[in-house]
Parts: sequence; C-alpha cells; structure tokens
Amino acid sequence: MIIKNGLVFTQDKRFEKKDIYIEDGRFVSPNAYTEDKADVIDAEGQFVLPGLIDIHSHGAVGCDFSDGDKGGVKKILAYERAHGITTYCPTSMTLPQETLETAYASLDDPSFFHLANVRTDQPASGQNPVESGYARIAGINMEGPFLDEAKKGAHQACYLRPASAAFFDACQKAASGAIRLVTVAPNIADNIDFIRDYHEKVTISLGHTSCDCATAEKAITAGADHLTHLFNAMPSLLHREPGLIGAAMDAENIYAELIADGIHVHGTMIRNAFRMFPDHICLISDSIRGTGLSDGSYELGGQIFHVKGKLATLDDGTIAGSVTNLYDSMCHAIEIGVPMEEAIAAATIHPAKSLGIYGQVGSITPGKYADILLVNKKMELQRVL
Repeated sequence: MIIKNGLVFTQDKRFEKKDIYIEDGRFVSPNAYTEDKADVIDAEGQFVLPGLIDIHSHGAVGCDFSDGDKGGVKKILAYERAHGITTYCPTSMTLPQETLETAYASLDDPSFFHLANVRTDQPASGQNPVESGYARIAGINMEGPFLDEAKKGAHQACYLRPASAAFFDACQKAASGAIRLVTVAPNIADNIDFIRDYHEKVTISLGHTSCDCATAEKAITAGADHLTHLFNAMPSLLHREPGLIGAAMDAENIYAELIADGIHVHGTMIRNAFRMFPDHICLISDSIRGTGLSDGSYELGGQIFHVKGKLATLDDGTIAGSVTNLYDSMCHAIEIGVPMEEAIAAATIHPAKSLGIYGQVGSITPGKYADILLVNKKMELQRVL
C-alpha cells in the first residue's frame, strides 16, 4: 500500500508532505518496497497520523476489563480501534486478588496480542493486529490496589493494601507476564521497597497518594518514573510543600499521564502541564464502561457511577473516571490551545516511550507497525488503517 500526498506527522513533531509505503503490515522505506500492484490512497489535504496509544483505560461501550470477560475485551478493543486508538493498555481497578487474576487471565487469547514481541522495544515483525479490527494490547496497567486510602478516588478502600511481592507476582503469573505498568502510593509502608525491587521489571507509576515531596523524591530515586493522571488523586503543587508534582518536575525522566477530557483538569492546567513536563506528557482517557453510551448508571470496580454528559460520578460526587476516548481528549487539548504537534505527540510518541515500546509503535517510521489515521483539517477522523 502507498499513501500519497498527505501531511505526515513525523517523529520530530513536524508535518511533512510525503508518501508512505506499507508492506506486510509495516512501514518500509521507498527503496525497500517490493509490491508490483500496490493499493494507492490519495491523502491530499489530510493529516496522516500514527495510531494513538492509550496506556490508561478501564473500558468502554458497557464493558470493563476488570469483568474478566473475553467478549467484553473484544468489544473494547473494537471501539478503541474505530476511534483511532490502535495500541491500548487495559487497566484494572482495586479489587480482590482472585478477581484481578481472573481479569488478567482473560487475555490468554492470542488474538488479543498477536504481539508478544510488542512487549519488548525491538523492531516490529509479523502481521499488524490492527488489521483484524481491534486495537493491539501493549500490556496491562495495574492501577490498584497499592494505593493510599486518603487519595483513593473511585477505588474501594476495603481492597487497598500495601505493595506485596507475593500479590504482584501472582497477578503477573495470571497475566502471563503482561503487566507493564503498576501504580504505587509511595507513602504507604514498604511501598518504596517494592519500587526499588520491581522498577526494572515493570514501569512504576506514582499516584493515588498523599505523599509529601521528600517521600516522592525517595520513590523516584528508588526507580519510579511515571505519574498516574497528573493533578488527580494527589496533593496540589504548593510553594512550601511541592509534593509529588514538584518532585516529579525536578526529575528529568518522569512521564506524566494527563486526562484532557474537560472535566478532570482545568484548561489552564492542561496547557501548563505541557510546560511543566516538556516532551513527557502522556494523554490518557481513563475511560470507563460508560464511554460510548448514553447517560445512565453503570458499574465500576464494584460501585455504581452515574453519567451525565461528559461527567461520571459516584453517589458521593467523586469523579469516577472519564467517558471520553483518547482521540476526543487529544482534540480537546488542541481546541483549548495546546499546540497541535504537542498534543499529537502526547497521544503517540510519549506514551510509546514511557512504556518502552517506541521501537514498535508511536511514529510513522520504517520497521514499525503501520498504524495510520487519516484526519481532515478540522481534526475529524476519516479513516483508520
């Protein structure tokens, strides 16, 4: 396949008018292209973007990853792919160990991955699973239960616990090694020891915590290099106690998730987040099963939440995740003044780098999976390839 005349988003965050060559589900250089009778798509007047990467999402269209239902996972992956998200991390809630293990084991179907090789930062090979109509799974995001009750958000306090090697290892075994990201509150007893012991095995994200700056610095020194939904479920940035946010800003290697749905974070702070963490913002959806559905009441992690417009709340008013997908969140960031190139990079390049899969996905580069979005000048999604 050849895509001609489009404005291609490059890995150095520019738009360049050029042709793209795809063979066997991968991008190839023009001189390596061998097809005699190629399908040609004329993308004149359109942006050509890499497929988006959502590293934090619980579900959509009435389904939740924590349900442990393979059919539900397929519905989620189909919804994501249709909305331009071609790489995806299903995210679990704080639940009993047995429930989590069941959810993780539900991904044992090879059709979800096609891509055990995507778990390492190596050049892509083989069929592009997006061609099957589903987003590819890059790994599991384990958001709970190693969280701080004071900042639990929509997680159930009764299932929270300190980080435990035995608990995590059992979950990772059930997941066949697919857990790639785990949230840890560093102010809970022994959690920094867990960070020190496990940061080379899995990405450690700090979040759902009331920790002070000094504790956050210890956690970062121990190996944490990620923040779970910046500003949400953590102390505010203050001039005498900068907290987790200040400590992360001082570190050069921290990637920060950001929910840009117009509900979780004020537009001024969305714009400033890109200044606070240059080249390290990862836009996420934090979407839940109400995404893609009408207003109503649904379930999340054993609790009922209510959707009205773009807002999802528990009975006590706590915001319960997002009902906006990543593509729409990226567009919202652009609408409120985030430079287009930075917003796109935050939904493609940065999340891929944050999980160590940039050798596979995240940019339109020879050797990577050929995930393509065709978008008109109004940023309306036209086609997912």
